[in-house]
Amino acid sequence: MTAGALEPAPLTIAADGSYAARLVSRGGAGWCPERWTLDSPEPYAVLLPADQPEEPDSPVVPLADGRVLIGRRTDGRYHFSLLYPSGPDTGELALGALECERLTLLPPAPDGARVYALAPQSGEAGGTALWLVCGGAFGPELVTVVAGGCSGGAWLDGEGRLLALDRTDGSGRTRAVTVDVEHGGEPTELLRIAEDSDDRLLLADYDSGLLLVRSDAPGGDRVGWGVLGSHRPVRFPELLHPHGVRVTPFAVQPGQVLMPEHCAVALRLTTADADWVAVWRPQQRELIHLAAPDGWLAGVGRWTVDGDLLLPYATAATPCGVARMPVPLPGTRPAEPVPEPVAPRVTEPAPELHEPAVGNESVAPASPADGVAPAASGAPTDSADGARGAEDASAPARLSASGPAEPPPSATAPTGVTKPVPLQQAPLARSL
Repeated sequence: MTAGALEPAPLTIAADGSYAARLVSRGGAGWCPERWTLDSPEPYAVLLPADQPEEPDSPVVPLADGRVLIGRRTDGRYHFSLLYPSGPDTGELALGALECERLTLLPPAPDGARVYALAPQSGEAGGTALWLVCGGAFGPELVTVVAGGCSGGAWLDGEGRLLALDRTDGSGRTRAVTVDVEHGGEPTELLRIAEDSDDRLLLADYDSGLLLVRSDAPGGDRVGWGVLGSHRPVRFPELLHPHGVRVTPFAVQPGQVLMPEHCAVALRLTTADADWVAVWRPQQRELIHLAAPDGWLAGVGRWTVDGDLLLPYATAATPCGVARMPVPLPGTRPAEPVPEPVAPRVTEPAPELHEPAVGNESVAPASPADGVAPAASGAPTDSADGARGAEDASAPARLSASGPAEPPPSATAPTGVTKPVPLQQAPLARSL
């Protein structure tokens, strides 16, 4: 690839971990979507070629039913389609188009059927439009327009109603906010660690309420953790700030209901010369370092409920592989840093094809009761933690959508929508 050429995302995993998708280069044939099946005894990949090569910056997101959403930019519009294996060919279902200059697909909603997108608005008004581009009934549907520039994207509840975004305002300050995707309306501030800090949400686990954040409130850019709904301060452990190493959380262990201090967090550690994996829990005072498998799709992985870390990788010998790495509890060491992965099978297409239902059916959004699931009330008590206090303080772009059918009339946003308790106006805390 030539210098400065666009690189596609390494891999995107479905909400339930059953499938993954990415774009792969086919040499002179250009780029092509590739779907990984991860819930079979052996992982395997299926190419989903269209009539023409894809652009390397076309975003792809897998759904829980095996279909792959792709957004193709043509003539100032993003055209969305669902791709799936259909015999020796690729089946394609058009979902409509969205007129915008740039667009970012967000992680799939927890139901595995809905995908949202951020589209920056140009002009003096600015702002960022949040669109439902897959899972609606009438093509792309506008959810709300958020003032400022938005990025990131993390779900705060299992129903897929509360979405957290990192919003940058007109002054250049970045704070995490929440948006109710069912009712739209004004976003609610989620993070305000200090009055003049930039506070971003990196990861959120809605089972335990654990939040991983990046903030400059401690005096420099650091990774910290807090609990959604808790009045405890956000903590910035020293071991998450190693000298000369970039720390990026990329996966949180699910199933730790109301036990955020026990959640295992997978970290990508990066220097100028190396890239490896470490595991940390809020109750730990040490990192467990693991050697990433050869060909690891860096920054991608997921946890099983049982505590195994799954790292996808691709090499010339193994184009579709997943290394399963049992992670020991704190105080023990793994016998093998990188267990021998199961030899996968790669085929084009797979002999057993997943046949989705015909049409643009999708799971209807759940209707959660008003309010947020109870957050964990207990962060770990640690008498050895060192605390350092900090004073708290309290012409627009053309946006149009087209789809297979006429969209429904927009509904007015109701009032009184319950929002999560913000992590704000709390002292800073550092721990070992």
